[in-house]
Amino acid sequence: QVQLVESGGGVVQAGGSLRLSCAASGRTFSSYAMGWFRQAPGKEREFVAAFSWSGGSTYYADSVKGRFTISRDNAENTVYLQMNSLKPEDTAVYSCAARTSSTAYRASRAYHYWGQGTQVTVSS
Repeated sequence: QVQLVESGGGVVQAGGSLRLSCAASGRTFSSYAMGWFRQAPGKEREFVAAFSWSGGSTYYADSVKGRFTISRDNAENTVYLQMNSLKPEDTAVYSCAARTSSTAYRASRAYHYWGQGTQVTVSS
C-alpha cells in the first residue's frame, strides 16, 4: 500500500509559479512510475505530467510543455511539479498518482494509488 499526500497548492497571479509536492509513504516507491493529473470544475480529469522510472523519461501534456517540470527525489520519497508561467486555465485540483510499474502512462486508469489533491488557483 502506498499513501500519497500533495501540498504546495494555493492562489497565484497569472505568470507566477508554484511548486507542488507529493510525499509518498508505505511501500518503497522508487521504481514506480509517478504522474500528475488535474481536474477543473465541470471538466474531466486530465493528464499533466509523468515520470517513468524505466529510462528516466518524462512526459507532458501539450498544454503545459515548456512551463511545467516533473521531478522526483527517491531519497525523500517525494515527487515535485514545478509550475511556471501559470495561466488562469491552469486552475484545477492537482493530484499525484503512482503506478506499480516502472513505465508511465498518460491514462489515469493506469495508476493504482492517488493522493487527495491540492487546489491551484491562478487569477488573471
